[in-house]
Amino acid sequence: MTTAGRRSPAIIEAARRVLERPLASYQIITGTTALLLGIGLIMVLSASSVYALTNYGSSFAIVLRQLIFAVLGVIGAVVAARMPLPLMRRFIRPFLWISIGLIAATFIPGVGITVNGNRNWLPLVAGFQLQPSEFAKLALVLWIGDLYARRQKYLDTPRYVLTPMVPVTGLVALLVVAQHDLGTALVIFALIVGMLWVAGLPTKQMGGILAALFVGLLAAVVNSPHRVERLLNFTNPQADPDSTGFQAIHGMMALARGGFWGVGLGGSRQKWGSLPEAHTDFILAVIGEELGLLGTLVILLLFVLVGFAGIRIATRTREPFVRYVAAGITIWILVQAVINIGMVLGLLPVIGIPLPLISYGGSSLLVTLVAMGVLVNCAKTEPGAQRALAAGRANRKRSGSGLAGAPRRR
Repeated sequence: MTTAGRRSPAIIEAARRVLERPLASYQIITGTTALLLGIGLIMVLSASSVYALTNYGSSFAIVLRQLIFAVLGVIGAVVAARMPLPLMRRFIRPFLWISIGLIAATFIPGVGITVNGNRNWLPLVAGFQLQPSEFAKLALVLWIGDLYARRQKYLDTPRYVLTPMVPVTGLVALLVVAQHDLGTALVIFALIVGMLWVAGLPTKQMGGILAALFVGLLAAVVNSPHRVERLLNFTNPQADPDSTGFQAIHGMMALARGGFWGVGLGGSRQKWGSLPEAHTDFILAVIGEELGLLGTLVILLLFVLVGFAGIRIATRTREPFVRYVAAGITIWILVQAVINIGMVLGLLPVIGIPLPLISYGGSSLLVTLVAMGVLVNCAKTEPGAQRALAAGRANRKRSGSGLAGAPRRR
């Protein structure tokens, strides 16, 4: 047997031992979140530097805004990771209704702000803006998880699975569609279907839900000439390279120029104005140009690890609330990532949706970090996790006491 052949089983065995540890999911979520956040801040700086210098007079103007929300998000994630789950469940309903109220406030004349045709922003202080629909994603996941956990014994009856879950989530989705934010609406649609599947809705009822969502999505597309143009141009962007196909073409040009190794951090040409939304929806194109296929694959691997850990938490926990919440957050993050990546790679129409933890966008970053904190909290309910955390804290205390009491060397 070759050296590589002997090494492969050893690597597999080592990975198996690591995954058998009670805190494996906890550590995967914490590590991947930190890596995605760090990569995101670096790439936002790189992708936005030219735009920020041109429009704000400083290459750091946009990344500093992102950094503020990153700090707030990390604080929120730590609070969410440490908050007792029973206490968290007390705030779920007020959080949901506040989120819905904020979405409704965007329709008030003089209050809501329209950006790129989407009326989904509210003004804050110092020029900052809030996107309530991002908060609604987390609110819906927590509310559905709490609802299904309380109805666990009755979920074999479709009526208890569908009501009031579908009417409430449908209301939120309709409000988001009315804001012309089809990307966020797609994530909410996927969340509805995913949570119904996790709850065990029978195939017949699931088919009806899918048909209704498809009709609603089709109506939202047909009622917008711009979306119709995007959809028709999707299969052949070169048919209209100066208009609807412009962004897709330049995104693919960035990926093609990057090759396997990339042109180097900061070396992107497309971010100099050729690629619209280079630091937001199309930041993966800049990553592909500067860090190459290798850097893109690292991003994909990190999202795969998030999905693996989220599914692992949902299947290993004994608490129904945790199972539904972990599944919901995983569905939300993965669906949003897949839509964004597929859009940049030309596999899906360009609809405008950020790459979680990577793209510029304060509301998205803040809420996603808090959601990852909730997922870390969920990971602590896995068998043996609490004992392992307690043992780790005890070891650190003993180590600290030992160092404090150790005699000084002369």
